[in-house]
Amino acid sequence: MATNQQQVPRLAKRCYAALSSGRPDHEPSAQTSIDQRGIALNRKKLIALSIGAIAACATMAIPASAMAVTITGAGSTLVAPIEAEWANAWGAKTGNSVTYSAVGSGTGIKDISSRLVDFGASDAPMTPTQAITCHSCWQIPWALSATGVGFNLHGVRRLRLSGPVLAEIYLGQITNWNDSRIARLNKGVSLPNLKITPVFRSDGSGDTYAFTNYLSEVNSTWSHRVGFATTVSFPTGVGGAGNSGVTAVLESTNGSIAYIAVSYLIAHSLPAAAIQNRAGKFEYPNLANIENAAKTVKHVPGNNELHIVNPPRSAKIAYPISTFTYAIVPASAPQGALLKQFITYAIGPGQSFGPALDFAPIPRVVLNAAKRTLGKIG
Repeated sequence: MATNQQQVPRLAKRCYAALSSGRPDHEPSAQTSIDQRGIALNRKKLIALSIGAIAACATMAIPASAMAVTITGAGSTLVAPIEAEWANAWGAKTGNSVTYSAVGSGTGIKDISSRLVDFGASDAPMTPTQAITCHSCWQIPWALSATGVGFNLHGVRRLRLSGPVLAEIYLGQITNWNDSRIARLNKGVSLPNLKITPVFRSDGSGDTYAFTNYLSEVNSTWSHRVGFATTVSFPTGVGGAGNSGVTAVLESTNGSIAYIAVSYLIAHSLPAAAIQNRAGKFEYPNLANIENAAKTVKHVPGNNELHIVNPPRSAKIAYPISTFTYAIVPASAPQGALLKQFITYAIGPGQSFGPALDFAPIPRVVLNAAKRTLGKIG
């Protein structure tokens, strides 16, 4: 199934391993997260990783005979860092190879639907239409993380935002950083008289799905005017392709704000805004806050579709833009046995790689549902 071009992304994982502080492929990294000041904190040691380097390495040409490809995947850029760890460790353990192209959730769903790859990956659950087009595919929750809200304000490293204010920024109704609605949430912070530049994903994205799902929950204007999906028409702002593209725009633009997978904020030492949850608390996308949002899941439907944005007030410390991410696998696939082995590793021992990249462990009720679904793959 894999072509010579599909073999190239395997280099991403080799580059990732080489950049990860020289640690062995199978050794989980030390925990790194976002601290309570909203800045990237290395609790034990910094991740020696530039996620942008993954994409750069993946563009290098290699001979077709350089490696034996057995499983191919494509999709979510959010899950790409931990998927790279899974692939390296599982490959070292079994001798099998995995290639993965971080092309966005929307493309991942299209590629698996067309059977261009062995599995897709998406942070957004499939729509009913996508489920039909995929021709008997299962979506399996295999990771839990969050979409962070990064910002670039020279001289400002701490920022609080509520859901309604965040929606008004992306609706173009709040256009300056010293707007009174932002200032009221940030007493004691010197906000500049500077134009806000919202940044969004220009490709089909699970981060867009989670972010716009959240905005639809907290702002009726957004819900009726824009809605939520992997691709929406943003009323204002600048687009970037993939998490790496959005990160690049954010880093280069003073006054910008962007929704980005948390692992990318960590890798680039970018500050994250604290977002107000339904309990009224301002929380960062730390592991405990992501886990608290996921604890609201008490039952998993048959199709494994899960929504944990804007959780109820009972989730007192929840980060409100948390999200599960899924592997999408055909019910009957030539590589079915190997896919089951790889995903079993990902939702088992592979979870130990999560803390360094701000991926929280999957709750037991979700893990059990994932295992049941794996058992249905032929």
